[in-house]
Amino acid sequence: MTEYIVRFLVGGAVVSAFAMLADVLRPKSFAGLFGAAPSVALATLGIAIYAHGAGYAALQSRSMMAGAIALAAYSILVCHLLVRTRLRALPATILSLAAWLPVAFLLLAIAGAQT
Repeated sequence: MTEYIVRFLVGGAVVSAFAMLADVLRPKSFAGLFGAAPSVALATLGIAIYAHGAGYAALQSRSMMAGAIALAAYSILVCHLLVRTRLRALPATILSLAAWLPVAFLLLAIAGAQT
């Protein structure tokens, strides 16, 4: 129960800090980038360091980076299918998901994900 309270407090503080940073930066379209994902990831890593140690947090951070790379590959493929081949959104996302799964699992295997 205390882990959830700590996660709530740390996450809220980090989200607030990133929101203030996003408010200062231009253009305002960066605000969404700094609002959620980085702050939640940092709060989770902070709690992982506290609860399980630095080795566990390092493994989690490598897994987060592998997931981010896989998401970037998925996004690039969706954009390519939508713009270049003029495919509709649903088929483009389904095809990209089929490509995303092997990329994600390969990167997680390289990153040394837990079994």
